[in-house]
Amino acid sequence: MWTTEVVVGRAGAGSAMFSLRLLASSPEHSLKIDPAVPSLVQTIAERCGLGHGGIRYQATSYSVNDTVDGEQLIEALLSPTRSIPFVVFSKGARDSIRTYQANLLARSLMGIARVILLPQALAATLSQQFGKNLAVLNGSARIYMPGFSGDANPYLHRQFLPTTSDSGSDWDRSISAIRWLVASESIKRRRLGEEVVAFADVREAGHDFERERLRSTGSGAQLQLNAAQEQITSLKEDLRRANSETDQWMAEYERVDFESKNFERQFRGANLRVQQLLSQIQARGESPDSNVQLPGSWDDFADWCDETLAGRVVLCGRARRELKAPAYESPETAARCLLWLANEYRDSRMIGGSGDLRKPIEEGIHNDRCGSDSFEFTWSNDQKVLVEWHIKNGGNTREPRRCLRIYYFWDELQQLVVVVSLPAHLRTGAT
Repeated sequence: MWTTEVVVGRAGAGSAMFSLRLLASSPEHSLKIDPAVPSLVQTIAERCGLGHGGIRYQATSYSVNDTVDGEQLIEALLSPTRSIPFVVFSKGARDSIRTYQANLLARSLMGIARVILLPQALAATLSQQFGKNLAVLNGSARIYMPGFSGDANPYLHRQFLPTTSDSGSDWDRSISAIRWLVASESIKRRRLGEEVVAFADVREAGHDFERERLRSTGSGAQLQLNAAQEQITSLKEDLRRANSETDQWMAEYERVDFESKNFERQFRGANLRVQQLLSQIQARGESPDSNVQLPGSWDDFADWCDETLAGRVVLCGRARRELKAPAYESPETAARCLLWLANEYRDSRMIGGSGDLRKPIEEGIHNDRCGSDSFEFTWSNDQKVLVEWHIKNGGNTREPRRCLRIYYFWDELQQLVVVVSLPAHLRTGAT
């Protein structure tokens, strides 16, 4: 049994506010459906116009056509006020099929997601901005959830790769997964009673208004009693439904909590296994990175880090931006320093060391405290961390072409090194 609750209201002389909630009741444990926004939303959007947070809704995908559109997309992805997911399709060999699939998805997710078509040439811009791990390339699709940043965890913003045959069931399952993820995000972020107004709240406000009207106009006791009894009946029905929804939410919470703990165990197990393999390589007198080819240019540096140092060293968004056109003339030297962080430094932290490794890394380059140049940095979940270590070359030179600084900290939870800034000297309050 499907119930669509719609509330329309207006505060003052502003635009009308519209909210909709779709409820399903069934004896089945789980419904064999793909979530979709009711067609009523599309009708209202087409006839009246509908939008939220500066985004106007439409039943087709948005096309990014030029570099200006691409820059606006990057700005929107990084906006801290964005409240809906962006589903970005990169056009591949089958442009017409991708456009058709994106338009179908846009229709079914109108109002709870924005679906965007990105030409391959402009998809490369996202790769340069965020790195390959957060890009969307070669006909794939990615969901950029609200709160996205240049140093986000790629697994929180899932990518869906194209199949060899676009009519195959694998891609159909990917589209279904996108719809479920977006629908779940809508339920999680749209707070009932705030962004979405429940019909029960409006009904109760109507009952209160009617009882007050009867009282103020001197209506008979029987009319007032009937109004009160009607409100009591409504309240009982609301309570029954609220209890039922509470049971559903508790079941959902227990499921998500179980999955979260299971994923955490898998992550720690995988991390332990990686460490065991690295230890075995080192026990044979070999280096895990003995055959690694260093990046020959800054253009390749971020991708080299993502591929070579995955799980050991990560570049935050700020560091990626600083790699666009750095003045420091030796990307190979900076890469060797990151390899030191990925191996010797990380190994010392993994066995419980404090990270107080004031020592030379190679001739003219050493690891040292930042001293008065230490600064706070906002990391994942708005966590404030103190960056008080850096790798630097010798002397007091501030000549950008010869001055190397790599500012970093140790993330105990993820057990990896986070590079905050490189390769230039940072100007802080102390400098």
